[in-house]
Amino acid sequence: MNTDFIEALSEIEREKGISKELLIDAIEAAMISSYKRNFNTAQNVRVDINRHTGLIKVYARKTVTEEVLDPRLEISVHASREINPNYQLEDIVEIEVTPRDFGRIAAQTAKQVVTQRIREAERGLIYNAFIDKEEDIVTGILQRQDQRNIYVDLGKVEAVLPLTELMPTDKFKQGDRIKAYITKVENTTKGPQIILSRTHPGLLKRLFELEVPEIFDGVVEIRSVAREAGFRSKIAVHSRNPEVDPVGSCVGPKGLRVQTIVTELRGEKIDIVRWMENVEEYVANALSPSKVLEVQIHENEKMARVIVPDYQLSLAIGIKGQNARLAAKLTGWKIDIKSETQAEQEYGRVKTYSEEMHQDSISID
Repeated sequence: MNTDFIEALSEIEREKGISKELLIDAIEAAMISSYKRNFNTAQNVRVDINRHTGLIKVYARKTVTEEVLDPRLEISVHASREINPNYQLEDIVEIEVTPRDFGRIAAQTAKQVVTQRIREAERGLIYNAFIDKEEDIVTGILQRQDQRNIYVDLGKVEAVLPLTELMPTDKFKQGDRIKAYITKVENTTKGPQIILSRTHPGLLKRLFELEVPEIFDGVVEIRSVAREAGFRSKIAVHSRNPEVDPVGSCVGPKGLRVQTIVTELRGEKIDIVRWMENVEEYVANALSPSKVLEVQIHENEKMARVIVPDYQLSLAIGIKGQNARLAAKLTGWKIDIKSETQAEQEYGRVKTYSEEMHQDSISID
């Protein structure tokens, strides 16, 4: 060890942000184990590294006692006072026992400790950088793929995108850029593990936040998202400013804003609906693009019975029930859809008030 080593630790402190003092303390602790292992001793020792010169010394620590039972750990009063006449019983006497060839062992130990601490520090920095990005969007490059996962290079770390979190319409190859949503950041013994998703509803929400300035600024808020990734999604929006149209803001001039999101989601259809405090209106909007004649709310069952024109029944239900299922997810209400004819047969005359109930929504393919 020499002054070059101390300067190297100072450089690591500047570049990596690892305290030089902490590094030296860790090296001293590791050298104690190395000394005992290499020199086959059970002595109680202390290693001291000079903070200026890098000089290393090993001291055996012995307790002053009346009768010495273990000379490796104890020293007599008489022997201690030959070193320093001020020593008393139970004092600790330090005697230098630095081996002649300890420098080689010390250098190897120091290298191992510094390398380990740098690795731990870098992992910590990466973890801290990405834990703040949890539930956010990142863009990376596809590095490789196995039977279960795609591995995405995010620069300083490799993230995992499970194949189960890909949309059915996703087709990627090595070297492709991938935009995905971070669902989880974990600090494991092997370093930070970052889990990505392309199917999570949060991806759709964050894409709108990135594309629509009114959402980013907080004027328009996303109240709910329902998604069947790769096929169709519904998003409910509300404006805090009465003069700002939340649906129009999300669509953008000539539909450019929402079309950018549709392109990123490989053609996924998106219904943008206005969130309403009135449940009847909100449920009607959520069933877009279907027209709605009447919504009957059953609070106890948290169920909404919806009546639609006969020719709109299949549209309201959607292919394999998709439109109704997404509307139920979006609103949090069970939805029972009946055609006008079915309702008249089961309940009698239907009170039609579609003119009163302004459907405020838009469907983007």
